[in-house]
Amino acid sequence: MNDAGARHSRPVAVAGIRAPAPVVFPRMIRVVQRFPTPGRCDVEAEVARQVGALETAGRIPRGRRVAIAVGSRGIGALDRITAAVVSSLRRGGAEPVIVPAMGSHGGATAEGQREVLASLGITEARVGAPVVSSMDVVELGRLADGSGVYWDREAYEAGAAVVVCRVKPHTAFRGRVESGLIKMATIGLGKQRGAQSLHAPGFAGFGDRLLEAWEIVRRRAPLLFGVAVVEDAYDQPVEIAVLPPEAWRDREPALLDRARRLMARLPVRAADVLVVQEIGKNVSGDGMDPNITGRYPTPYASGGPQIRKIVVLGLTPETHGNANGIGLADFITQRALGTIDLHATYMNALTSTVAETVRLPMVLATDRDAIAAAILTAPGPGPGQVRLVYIRNTLALGEVAVSTSLGSALEPHARPASEPAPLSFAADGTLLPPLAAAAAAGPARGDFR
Repeated sequence: MNDAGARHSRPVAVAGIRAPAPVVFPRMIRVVQRFPTPGRCDVEAEVARQVGALETAGRIPRGRRVAIAVGSRGIGALDRITAAVVSSLRRGGAEPVIVPAMGSHGGATAEGQREVLASLGITEARVGAPVVSSMDVVELGRLADGSGVYWDREAYEAGAAVVVCRVKPHTAFRGRVESGLIKMATIGLGKQRGAQSLHAPGFAGFGDRLLEAWEIVRRRAPLLFGVAVVEDAYDQPVEIAVLPPEAWRDREPALLDRARRLMARLPVRAADVLVVQEIGKNVSGDGMDPNITGRYPTPYASGGPQIRKIVVLGLTPETHGNANGIGLADFITQRALGTIDLHATYMNALTSTVAETVRLPMVLATDRDAIAAAILTAPGPGPGQVRLVYIRNTLALGEVAVSTSLGSALEPHARPASEPAPLSFAADGTLLPPLAAAAAAGPARGDFR
């Protein structure tokens, strides 16, 4: 927990209960998923080539400061991409600095946002430019309904700014643009005040609000270009698009469509229980991506598998206690509860106006109890027959584990890769990673389908 969070949070006096009845845990098989990918791109070469073309066009201001806006997502090769942008700008004669562009994340404090960037590898030592973090903003204008559009003061006063982000489907709404350059420039760079202002009316019509706010930002903010990253199902960059701001509105929808087609997914279309080892803001804005779990925080987005119960065992270290998305689970562990920073978590929800994502699920004493409770409330047709899926997080889906009852229901992109092994626990009730246990059981001798 960061210092800011510690000042605002208190230990939560909640003791997780034990599962009220014994259950038969299923046997698990390791499943390897092979998703189509167009091949990884050389991020350093692509950034250098495309930024170099803009330099030739005279867009890079020589001898002037340029703020590079970086967010809170765990983008593949984010540190390398950012370092390449820094190098390219410096070769063009500019003086780059890094500014956090993550709305209210990091507990809505300057130091908290600096810590979030550091946990993602964005430090001066790694990327070659100082990190300048502040929550101060300037107002750029107002929407038709009077909502203010704000921008990071450091980026505005630098006189030139670059946005680095990933383009992908959003977790709470659908629109012509979703998570990407335009959202980063309007919400992320708006800091807490700007994010709260644009989220205030809720997610109905949110895509249209983003585009309305974007027109104000495009006209009044000193944007040089954006670096849009499209990832494959293995969360590795397959496309880098360096775009001047006048091209964002036309080019971003195609990047979004490509990102949606390349997304990973679970190996089955329906399950009784989904066990998620960890959630966090570095994984998804909602901790675990609803596009993967099928569990959405608003009625304005849908799709994905049908899951009856979700268990969350813990938080990622990189989320710094921000447990946004924990409310989308049905059961959590005492261990997960003990790592939640309520200040960081609640500030995120208050800013986004979605309280459902931070409601406290049922708290169970151990991993064993949490999984048992899910099985008790979503029973299979017989002992040990519950349809259960285990994942580390929604960014790590290349290998997962499923109960043997799901072996015949695997999607074409998934195949069994081990003999069945028990779902096992340490003496203190901590889950022993089923991927490792299944691998130890040896390779599968046949196809379960």
